[in-house]
Amino acid sequence: MSDSLLHVELVAADRLVWSGEAKLVIARTIGGDVGILPNHAPMLSVVIEGVVDVQTADGETWVAAVDAGFLSVAENRVSILSERAEMSHEIDLEKARKDLERAHAAGEFDDEAAEAVRRAEARIRAVEQAS
Repeated sequence: MSDSLLHVELVAADRLVWSGEAKLVIARTIGGDVGILPNHAPMLSVVIEGVVDVQTADGETWVAAVDAGFLSVAENRVSILSERAEMSHEIDLEKARKDLERAHAAGEFDDEAAEAVRRAEARIRAVEQAS
C-alpha cells in the first residue's frame, strides 16, 4: 500500500462489511464529522449512529449506515467497529422509513426509542446519500 491510500475496514459485530483501499473516509463521531485522508495523525474516537462515506482509490463512493462504535486511525489504516453496519445497497428504504415511523410512535423520550430513531434516520440518509 502506498502512502497516498488508506486501508479501510468497516466491521460489524457479525461480519466484515467492507474492506479496501480509499482516498478519503468521512464518519460521524461524538466530536462531529471527521474526514480522514492518507497520513492522518493517529486517533481513536467514538462513532455515533450515522453514515460512513468511503471514497475509494478507483473513484467509487461507498456509503454505509452504522450504529455506535469505535474508529481507529493509525499508519494509513482505518478501522470502524460497530455493533451493526449496512452498506446502502443492502438497505430496504421503505422498511427503514416504516421503522422510523414506528420509532417515532414509540416516543423519543425513551432511550431505546431515541436510539431506534437515530438508527432508522442513519439508514435512510445512507440510501439517499448513495443515490
